[in-house]
Amino acid sequence: MTSDVLKVTIDRGQQGDATFDVPAFENQTVLDVVSWVQQNADPTLSYRFACRVGMCGSCAMMVNGVPRWTCRTHMSKVLNGNAVTIGPLRNLPLIKDLVVDMDPFFDKWIAAEGVHHGALTRDDPISAIDEQSAHRVEANAGIECINCSVCYAACDTVAGNPDYLGPAALQRAWTLLNDAKDEGRTAILDAVSGKGGCHNCHSMGSCTAYCPNDLDPMSAISGLKRETAKSFFKRSG
Repeated sequence: MTSDVLKVTIDRGQQGDATFDVPAFENQTVLDVVSWVQQNADPTLSYRFACRVGMCGSCAMMVNGVPRWTCRTHMSKVLNGNAVTIGPLRNLPLIKDLVVDMDPFFDKWIAAEGVHHGALTRDDPISAIDEQSAHRVEANAGIECINCSVCYAACDTVAGNPDYLGPAALQRAWTLLNDAKDEGRTAILDAVSGKGGCHNCHSMGSCTAYCPNDLDPMSAISGLKRETAKSFFKRSG
C-alpha cells in the first residue's frame, strides 16, 4: 500500500460518483473496501456478495474499468497511487449502486439451450461415460463456469449488440453439445446459429482473458462456429 488512507470512488449510477476515505489494511480485498464503506461511511450503499472465497461469483464488479471478483482481488494489485474506482458490471441493467439485474444474462443462457436435454428416466440405468474421449474433454473444459458474468461484462460484442447471447451462454451450449448424456444437439445448434448467436463473436478474446476461473469461452465459441457450419452444409447437401 502507498498510503494509510485509500481514496475509493464508487460509481452510484444516477447519483453520480461518491468518493470515500477508507483505511488501508494488509491483505485488503476490494470487497473488504466496499464492505467498510457500507458499514462505516454509507449504510445505503447496495452491493452483492455471498461466499467471499471465489466460489459464488456474486461479488463481481468493475474495478478500474476491469470486471473482477472483488473477493479475490487484493487492493495492492489494483491501486493507482492510493486510489481505486469501483462500479457495477457493465452490459447489464443497473438496479442500484453496485447491483445489476442478472435476468438478461440468465435469459440468454436459456435462449442458447443451455439446459440439459435428457432422454432417460430415473428408472433407466446410468450410462457409462468415457472420461478420456475428445468430446468429454471438451465438455469438462467449460464445466466450472459459475455464471459470475465477468466474461459477459468484458465482452465488447455484447456492449455493441444487445442481442448477442454472450460468452457464458455459448460456452454452456458448447459444453452440452459435447456431453454424451445430452440429447439436444439439433436444438442447441439451431439456437446458437440464429440471431445473436456464435457467428456474431468477433474473437477479441476478452472473455477468455478475464475469466477468473481460467476458462476459455472464445475457444468454445469457435467450436460452435465450426459445428454450426458443418450442420448447415450437411442439411443443405
